[in-house]
Amino acid sequence: MHRLWLIFAQAVTVSVAALFVVQTLKPEWLSARLPESSRSPAVVAIQQRRVATYADAAQAALPAVVHIFTSQEVRRHPFINDPVFRHFFGDRLGPDSPRQSGLGSGVVVSADGLVLTNNHVVESADEIEIAFHDGRKTKAKVVGADPESDLAVLKVANETALRPITFAQAGSLRVGDVVLAIGNPFGVGQTVTSGIVSALDRTHLGINTFENFIQTDAAINPGNSGGALVDSNGHLVGINTAIYSQSGGSMGIGFAIPVSLARSVMEQIIKTGTVTRGWIGVEVQDMTPELAESFRVKPGQGALIAGVMRGSPADKAGIKPGDVLLKVGNQAVKDAQSMLDLIAALTPGMSAQFGMSREGKSLDLAVSIGKRPKPAK
Repeated sequence: MHRLWLIFAQAVTVSVAALFVVQTLKPEWLSARLPESSRSPAVVAIQQRRVATYADAAQAALPAVVHIFTSQEVRRHPFINDPVFRHFFGDRLGPDSPRQSGLGSGVVVSADGLVLTNNHVVESADEIEIAFHDGRKTKAKVVGADPESDLAVLKVANETALRPITFAQAGSLRVGDVVLAIGNPFGVGQTVTSGIVSALDRTHLGINTFENFIQTDAAINPGNSGGALVDSNGHLVGINTAIYSQSGGSMGIGFAIPVSLARSVMEQIIKTGTVTRGWIGVEVQDMTPELAESFRVKPGQGALIAGVMRGSPADKAGIKPGDVLLKVGNQAVKDAQSMLDLIAALTPGMSAQFGMSREGKSLDLAVSIGKRPKPAK
């Protein structure tokens, strides 16, 4: 009996010692299946600390985000150097500086030196300088740009050890997901801010011609444009583009171009130097409830053809002002923006069926898609 008692006491001692070691070194092993109320404060603090940090995501993305410094020659009055002209108007001409500088951010998307950024960051720039995460600086040139989506691709030369960012899977982002905005706000240096996805598919903002923005409350400030919006894994989900602000600073409403659109535009620019979109040559407007009743279509459907360009694909196909466009191929048209997106996605030269409503009657027309003209500068 005495021997059994000694064995029992030793077993209990060993078990308590093992429990102490595990509790000290690996407390999560014990608390994995326990409710939070029964866990020790130390365990809860460790787990909360692990959930609250996004250091791994930031470290994965930071090397791929660059600073972009631009400069351009300021166009001056042709008589600026005329002594008589300067005598009468010199004080009204402002500073006599020949160049203007700007700043923004960009994202390394390939190991051979391709950088994705916003078009407005590099638009009209004569010189572009890239500063990398490790302090290296180099010149860059524009491969191509797409003003209508506000995206541009740059190329840096003779650079090694570049770490391109990892693209997130298209469609993986959800409202409420944690995101990090990385860039160079106000030129203070590389900065990471956190927030959540506030909304998806934001349109009708008047920022770009083609809009499908991610809305986030992660702080996006001047200088963040062109930088990376990444998820909790450090994968690229968007390109930071704009803020809603009345003061010039972040007010918790920022917008980023989603990775699906950014990647599509980027691949076209890399391949051809430009972006090709479909076009039929019409002016459209959204259907209000009053217009829907007047044109005998269901509310929330279609886009009203307000004008047709003479000689355009729409004109040749027989589309007329006052028609309501309901379908492009098999895709329903919800409003003017969706119609623009659906037509832009079509390949110039192909023929597509357009479902119309004319004076309350259904009509199908075959339209030969044209190439969308470049926007006027």
